[in-house]
Amino acid sequence: MAGKMVEFPSNGHTCAGYLSTPAGKGPGVLVLQEWWGLVDHIKDVADRFAREGFVALAPDLYHGKSTKSPDEAGKLFMALNIAQAEKDLGGAIQHLLTLDETEGQKVGTVGFCMGGQLSLYAACANPSVGACVNYYGIHPNVHPAIAHLQAPVLGFFAEKDSSVTPQVVRELEKQLKSAGKQAEFHIYPNVGHAFFNDKRPDVYHEASARQSWARMIQFFREHL
Repeated sequence: MAGKMVEFPSNGHTCAGYLSTPAGKGPGVLVLQEWWGLVDHIKDVADRFAREGFVALAPDLYHGKSTKSPDEAGKLFMALNIAQAEKDLGGAIQHLLTLDETEGQKVGTVGFCMGGQLSLYAACANPSVGACVNYYGIHPNVHPAIAHLQAPVLGFFAEKDSSVTPQVVRELEKQLKSAGKQAEFHIYPNVGHAFFNDKRPDVYHEASARQSWARMIQFFREHL
């Protein structure tokens, strides 16, 4: 099932994104990129959601830029305009909800690495998010307003992640639960950051990726 590039309003501007739709109708899910940009892996994840019956939109938060270079990815990551990203996320959520294929009044968010932190950020900023999934989320300049969070959170992390250590994960989980929020975090043993990315054989871990995917699909079906 192949998707297509679309454009949608973003608070006075426009943002592009990759949209993949199911054969019929289904709940909407926002798929948020790693620091590489809107690359084929993220588009493939959106297509996988469509095959599971979801309407998936992956906004291009770098506005046309992407890279395979870790150095360049780091520069794009740090240069992300957070205010613009918030507008793009809000526009993407609104666009999802207006599509004929989308069922329900709320959408899910899922992101990987940088996108994982943005998934939580979007859920805290927008009451139209009904379920949030965070894969090893990190960004030093993105600070989710947890007090405003209304959606349950499901998190997937890696034991051998030097960027998002198990200690950092447990602190975030404690912060969420202390604020009265619903959170369920899983730390997969003996795997590293980006274990879900099957385009990167150096870090991909099939068993962990498959189990987390199954848990995520069940989570979204339960809450959306």
